[in-house]
Amino acid sequence: MNKWLSFVGLLAGVGLIGFTSSTVLEAVASITGLISVWLTAREHIWAWPTGLVSVVCFFYIFYDVKLYADMTLQLFFFVLSVYGWIVWLSGRGGAKVRPTARIAGRTALGLGFLLVVATVGWGFALHQYTDASVPYLDAFIAVTSIMAQYLLSRKILECWYGWIAVDVLSIGMYAYKGLDAVAILYIIFLCIAVSGLLGWRKQYITLHRGGGIGA
Repeated sequence: MNKWLSFVGLLAGVGLIGFTSSTVLEAVASITGLISVWLTAREHIWAWPTGLVSVVCFFYIFYDVKLYADMTLQLFFFVLSVYGWIVWLSGRGGAKVRPTARIAGRTALGLGFLLVVATVGWGFALHQYTDASVPYLDAFIAVTSIMAQYLLSRKILECWYGWIAVDVLSIGMYAYKGLDAVAILYIIFLCIAVSGLLGWRKQYITLHRGGGIGA
């Protein structure tokens, strides 16, 4: 049932993107991004090359409209996607991809501290030097996205908590800004993220039976 719901969400998202996209490049970027998230939830290695197509497309989209901060963010995603592709294919034994691990306490504390510092610094810069309407929320979402992508690249279960937080906050932010189609798309992302969390956690419990693997 969980897999069918995520597949229905994928189809709904593709239909929404096709209906609302203003250019072919925008449609390709959004659809490949959505497919990449769906494949990631299914622990499929093709999530990475598909995601790289999306990242490259968004890089050119943001460059064309002079959204240089968002363009720079794609560089982080590109590097982490290549890194994730390599990591997922390492230490996998006879499996198709690397087994899911849990985050170590020290790593979680370090990322939590970095999240606060980076959000405050980035949010302050946006507030002082740009006309951003929600600078600190925007910064928090961006920093959390990078951290969630890092954990995803490491095949760490807790990455989905980061993506769920990003999706929930993005839904609210885009609805507040009147971008209803984008908000609906993030509802679909949220459903897939929840599906990914449940699927990865089930796989982890099956393999480790309560044991922990630090990251």
